Amino acid sequence: MPGRSDQTVPLAVKIVVSGGLGVGKTTFIAAVSEIGPLDTEAPITQVSVGVDSLDGVESKTTTTVALDFGRIRLDPAIALYLFGTPGQARFSFLWDDLVEGALGTVVLADTRRIEECHPALDYFEAQDAPFVLAVNRFDGAERFEPDEVREALGLDADVPVLECDARERGSVRDVLGVLMDRVIGFRAAPGRRAATARG
Repeated sequence: MPGRSDQTVPLAVKIVVSGGLGVGKTTFIAAVSEIGPLDTEAPITQVSVGVDSLDGVESKTTTTVALDFGRIRLDPAIALYLFGTPGQARFSFLWDDLVEGALGTVVLADTRRIEECHPALDYFEAQDAPFVLAVNRFDGAERFEPDEVREALGLDADVPVLECDARERGSVRDVLGVLMDRVIGFRAAPGRRAATARG
């Protein structure tokens, strides 16, 4: 047919990137996005004093107040739309809207502030949706084996725990690849197929 494009239209998949304040969500999305990433970074002001903990990230001067957004095609058939959540607990009311329709989540962790990822882990475990934990490598931070991180956070054995560098495109792509494998496995599980069929 004249004018018809032979280009493959990719399947659009929504992915959420979450974690605590200063863990690298904005950097993670910007490193891999094939479009100019959207962010809602705003200066950290006196309003956050005594509310948002900056212990370990004292040099941080801006923070996400709504969302980050980017897009990457993993292959010609799949385009991932990445939505980053704000890290502060006081903005968690936005999470329900950002998570709606998402097939999976990357939860980022910082070993200098490992406790900061607990709210995100609790939230996504309650959602009964697939997620992976990616430990962002910060310069000067102590390194731990994935099993040590899993044990410290009380994660189930089937949750992938891996290291990444949120500044490096290849590292971020690797994390997203592991997440997509988990999403496919999660949706193909017999119990999940039965629940989907009943729904």
